[in-house]
Amino acid sequence: MSLYTKDSIDRLKDAVDMVELVGARTDLRRVGNRFNGLCPFHEERTPSFSVNAEHKLFHCFGCGASGDAIGFVQETEGLDFRQAVEALAERYNVELKREQEDPAAERRRERRERLLKLVQRATDYYVRYLWESGEAKLAREYLAGRGLEEEVLRQFRVGYAPSAWDKVTVKAQRDGFTREEIAAAGLAQRGRGGSGFYDRFRARIMFPLADPRGRVLGFGARAVRSEQQPKYLNTSENELYHKGRQLFGIDLARGQAAKRGRILVVEGYTDVLALHQVGLTETVAVMGTSVTPEQVTLLSQTAGSVFLALDADRSGQEAMLRAARVAAERGVELRVVEMPEGNDPAELVTERGAEAFTELLGSASSVLEFQIRRVLADSDLQSPRGRDTAFEEVRPLIATADSPATRDHLVRYVADKLDLAPDVVTIALQSAPRTAPQRPDGQLSRRPERLLDNASRAERAFLAMCISQGETGREYLRRVTDAHLSSEALRLTRDHLVSHFANPLAEIPGADPVIAATITEVVMLADEEPSSEPALRLGFLQLELRRIERELRHAGQGDDFDRQRELWSERESVRQAIGHVMGETP
Repeated sequence: MSLYTKDSIDRLKDAVDMVELVGARTDLRRVGNRFNGLCPFHEERTPSFSVNAEHKLFHCFGCGASGDAIGFVQETEGLDFRQAVEALAERYNVELKREQEDPAAERRRERRERLLKLVQRATDYYVRYLWESGEAKLAREYLAGRGLEEEVLRQFRVGYAPSAWDKVTVKAQRDGFTREEIAAAGLAQRGRGGSGFYDRFRARIMFPLADPRGRVLGFGARAVRSEQQPKYLNTSENELYHKGRQLFGIDLARGQAAKRGRILVVEGYTDVLALHQVGLTETVAVMGTSVTPEQVTLLSQTAGSVFLALDADRSGQEAMLRAARVAAERGVELRVVEMPEGNDPAELVTERGAEAFTELLGSASSVLEFQIRRVLADSDLQSPRGRDTAFEEVRPLIATADSPATRDHLVRYVADKLDLAPDVVTIALQSAPRTAPQRPDGQLSRRPERLLDNASRAERAFLAMCISQGETGREYLRRVTDAHLSSEALRLTRDHLVSHFANPLAEIPGADPVIAATITEVVMLADEEPSSEPALRLGFLQLELRRIERELRHAGQGDDFDRQRELWSERESVRQAIGHVMGETP
């Protein structure tokens, strides 16, 4: 059951000004019945990106990205479907109607919206107090001393909590909020023994912690005076705020992260601000040394590559290894950015500029290589016994390398550090067979499936559109061949949908959980994301274009020139058909 009614989604799509929406990301110029510009999804010098204002579709003839307004917001801002719908509804003032919301759920939603409004008012108050009050002078001086300019501080809505005991509480009550609501939002608390009621944050720099849509859920607060303890104080866990799900700066980083295909992860608030200030705006912070499964999931949903740049001290290194284990369980690959000893990211870019940090990104290592380097750095490599001990520790790590190239690189690196011949290391590895990871109960655990790549996501979305478009969708579904789909799971899913089109959730094969999950995801996506006939037509043409491109690569490898000429002609026909859908004259 979808969260919002199909009528709501249709009204939203009708309300969107596609040219205005896309034009905020790239300059568009009218050419005939469509609008052209540089693609916001990949770097290019010649415009290959097109917008059809009538059907409200976008397509890039260069990288192949395409979709509707909701899909555009999902891709450019790193949001899921529901978040993109809600963001567009706010932007175009469209009321969304929910399907069969029970009274209890409606009360919970209304309470949450009220608490969000309360926290947002507190955020605005803290911002004004930072810039307008004499009391916050020390805080302004501290932030300026860290090299942070007013523009980036205002962008992140950094504020200051007054030292008085109840200024925020009194103001919130005047605005009509109850003490219970103020406490539930994490802004105030009762004294010991239940006596008194006072602001939780006092005389502290306030860093708002927002969700991907920019709604403030809580705060991280830094003490200004040396005698204040603790140095950092967060909002307590409550109905809105859950620390383990939070990434500082995700609301401002997600758009650039989605565009650049990477997201940078640092430890602290000022690291994020400093990196954004020098143009590395795809940066977020985990606000501590523990990376949770929820944070890893959010990171992987935002961008394909995740770079960890935690502090170079022991706690930062341990945190990177813990994060890597969590990520591996979810099929997410991390890259480790090794910071210079004694420097955090904020200090590095303040002293040496963005180029210094960009260079570190270029030399980021895999977690496996990072582990091996760390073992060798901590070992006694001056004695034969120490080198033997170090080798016994890194040998099983090298054996887990996924590719021959990585394995060869690690062999040569270890051989050089231990003063051994590479052949000696290679022979020794033969006695260290690769083993699958084990669960705590001792059973072998299945390696998690890789996250869907762009082609698989597009194919899954097309199958979902077929389900949502009735008989028209059924006809398109029958036209999809094995060559159109890039994985066996999606081919089997297509077979199931063709034979169970009227009731796709019936008789789901239970023998393979991956196939069952894929079928369920496609059906849920169809229920959630109503499509249109032009979008369906464009989606099929995209499948055709990717099929032809794959066959062209194969023909090129085999020097089959006759087949290449045939495929070139097919590709040109499909491109013309896409151009026709996008408003180009045939």
